This record gives sequence, structure tokens and C-alpha cells, in this order.
Amino acid sequence: MKILDYIEEIVTVICMIVMTVLTFANVIARYVFSASFSFSEEITTYLFVLASLLGSAIAAKRKAHLGLTILTDNLSAGAAKVCNVIGYAFGVLFSGGIFYYGILMVISQYNLGQKTAGMQWPEWIFGSFVPIGALFVLIRFIQLTVNAVKEEPKKEVKA
Repeated sequence: MKILDYIEEIVTVICMIVMTVLTFANVIARYVFSASFSFSEEITTYLFVLASLLGSAIAAKRKAHLGLTILTDNLSAGAAKVCNVIGYAFGVLFSGGIFYYGILMVISQYNLGQKTAGMQWPEWIFGSFVPIGALFVLIRFIQLTVNAVKEEPKKEVKA
């Protein structure tokens, strides 16, 4: 799924660049002109949500999420595999929950006609960052779970 890799990484980089430029410009405007951009904090916050979720998907892809291996290091290879599958399945459930409730949130924002505080744009546009980002995380945890189920337990090497 190389296309997924590119989408995750490119959108995350764009989010970080826009956040950095907006924040820097706002600081300059405040100190030089004694005025700030009313929209910069709002956009930066929404982009941070998207970048955080996409970063979680990238971390899942790289198996870089925090983990406590003190238990699995002392288990047989088969038992360690079962623990990994269970852990990834919990990741699927958690990200699936964020995705599902994110969709409900966006539907509610749309139906209520909510607007953002600063820019007065429809809230659902930025709210959609939650289910979009969660979908990427969900896909990655599904991939990890399927791969963990297919994977042969590693042979134990005794030194």
C-alpha cells in the first residue's frame, strides 16, 4: 500500500509546514504590528488533530507505538504472537471507535449547522479530520493484526 504511505506522509508534512508558517507569522504580527491573525490558532489546532492521527497511523505502520515487552519477552513464541494479535485487535477496536464516533460527530455538526468560532466556516469541514485520520489508523491496525495472525511464531534461540 505505497499510495497510503505517500498520502500519510505528505499530508502530515503539509500540516506541519502550514502550522509552523502560520504560528511564526502570527508571532511576528503580534510583536511587530501588535495584532494577530484571528484564524491562525483555529487552523493550527485543527491541523494538529489531523497530523496527530496521521502520525499515529505512520507509527503503527512502523510498529513504533509504545509497548511494554517485559511480558512478551518472557513468553514462548506462540504466546507472544497471541499477545501481539490481541494488542493489535485492541488497536483496531480503539481506532474503529474513534472513526465511528468521529462520523457521528461530523453528522451532528453538519445537521446543527455549527460554525467555527474564528472564521465562521462550517465546523464539519474541520471535524471531518477526526474520522479521516482515524480511518488511516484503523487501516494500519487492521494490517498489523492480519500480518500478526499470518506470521509464524519465531523460533526461540537459547544462548
